[in-house]
Amino acid sequence: MAKDGGLDWDGLLKWSLANSDGTQQARQLSDEDRRWFMEAMQAQTVDVVRRMKEISLVMSTPDDVLQSQGVTPDDIYNMLDELHEHVESIDMANDLHSVGGLVPLLGYLRSPHANLRAKAADVVSTIVQNNPKSQQLVMEANGLDPLLTNFNSDSSIASRTKALGAISSLIQHNKPGINAFRLANGYASLKDALSSDDVRFQRKALNLIKYLLHENSADCSIVTELGIPRQMVHLASSADSDVREAALGGLLELAKDKKSGTLADEEKLKSVLQSRIDGISEMSEDQLEAAREERQLVDSLWKECYNEPSSLREKGLVVLPGEETFKQPPDVAGKFFEPALRAWSTPKQDGRNVSESAGEKKDTPPPLLLGPGPSDGSSA
Repeated sequence: MAKDGGLDWDGLLKWSLANSDGTQQARQLSDEDRRWFMEAMQAQTVDVVRRMKEISLVMSTPDDVLQSQGVTPDDIYNMLDELHEHVESIDMANDLHSVGGLVPLLGYLRSPHANLRAKAADVVSTIVQNNPKSQQLVMEANGLDPLLTNFNSDSSIASRTKALGAISSLIQHNKPGINAFRLANGYASLKDALSSDDVRFQRKALNLIKYLLHENSADCSIVTELGIPRQMVHLASSADSDVREAALGGLLELAKDKKSGTLADEEKLKSVLQSRIDGISEMSEDQLEAAREERQLVDSLWKECYNEPSSLREKGLVVLPGEETFKQPPDVAGKFFEPALRAWSTPKQDGRNVSESAGEKKDTPPPLLLGPGPSDGSSA
């Protein structure tokens, strides 16, 4: 069945087609056929847990030993990429610690190779996203510390961005993680990130700020003291639409906190919002559809700051026609009843149905919707 030591896929396909053409009942397999089929499938079945154990063993091996065996950084990257696929399953993500792979993975956050640091952070982000168990395991393994280090001072912007993404996944819906981030002066790091020229880095920082302010409005005072609102106002006019939306969302969270009291008095904010209103007013239909969230954020922020709706609402640009209209599902069954219903609703002449004037002797009773209509002058 094999060719050059590999699996004969052509033979397997022909065998499958011959035994399941859909025209006959499945025949009983012989012991030989059953054994061959199981061997063929098992040869291609990956035991994920076993493979994760192997990867964990490699990650635990000292770099000098790996180098002596000819293992290159590219090999390690490909291995981490494979691990990334495995841990997309939440069960496999939680199993990584039990097979001894979580701590070695966190060790790669300190790799001398920037692409390995970035890839390790990417894998960590997937492991902890919406996963309280793995969030706790990473926190207990002090995984937040190297992520913060890379976020703050990595020489690679890609590594900094991936570290920030992993931090966001780690601390969301995780109060101990949020507290640790705040104690580590995380807001000052986010302020620094907003000064970057990398829009992806800016966007991730803005989204995390918005989330943190939404979860705890008391942090609005910290953000205000650091001067972050001024940066957010500037980024609200960014050329990148995602950055604009994230900045507007963060400003809206600040505006909802009446104690901050700084946004409504800033002429710069009003100027930026008016500029966005003017830009939105000149958009094409397709552009307006793509800017749906921005339109609503601009209007909500204007109303929150100045206690009046924006001119977008007057122009009908906050909610476009059809955006809030409930669309009925297609009428699948109606076509089966339409002829009988239409005949019943046809106008009568002199108290009779139109069909009676064509020779029928009595009114046709209303049709039964759950069965065939009665025939003229006869019983079922």
